[in-house]
Order: sequence, then structure tokens, then C-alpha cells
Amino acid sequence: QVQLVESGGELVQPGGSLRLSCVASGFTFSNSVMLWYRQAPGKEREWVGTIGADGDLANYADSVKGRFTMSRDHGKNSFDLQMNNLKPEDTAVYFCSALSPHLCGHGTQVTVSS
Repeated sequence: QVQLVESGGELVQPGGSLRLSCVASGFTFSNSVMLWYRQAPGKEREWVGTIGADGDLANYADSVKGRFTMSRDHGKNSFDLQMNNLKPEDTAVYFCSALSPHLCGHGTQVTVSS
């Protein structure tokens, strides 16, 4: 089955860290550019970052640059998002997405609150 499945979202305090994981199946993960998006309640979906197929090029939204880091493991078909120094405004549903094939997961909820 061709799919992306995210996990790792939970409630965390401001300043805390969290690692999200996205596991790909049913397609050649190592050939695809991967992205993270997020959507906060009542807001438009926001791009978080993009990583190249071989993991050597990554770009981040200004709102997360310096705090979030993407990585990918082709042996495990996984694509992770390490989030540090979390802020309440990072609260959102986080989605991973593949460019080829064009896919998006169902998302995982991250809540940053004291």
C-alpha cells in the first residue's frame, strides 16, 4: 500500500523538544523529495521544510529555522522532524508529504502548552 504514516506528536511544554517520524511504504522512498507541513486551528496549511532525495539539501521556513531539523533514513524508509525549543505557536497538526509520488499522510498532533 502506498502511504505515509506520521507519529510522535504529543503535548509538550514550551521550550521542550519532540521528534516526529514519518514512515513511507509502497514507493521508492529514496527517490522522492520529502516535505513537512503543519496546520494550526483556523489557519492555512503552512510549509515547514523540504529535504532532497539524498538528504543533502534542506530548506526551512523562517519560523522554524534554527529550531527544527529534518533527516531521512533510507534503510528504514523514515523521514524525521526534530523540533527543539518549541513554542506555543508551533501547536498544529504536522503532515509529511512526498513529491513523487504525490502523497500526504494523515498528520500527527503537536500541542505546545504549559
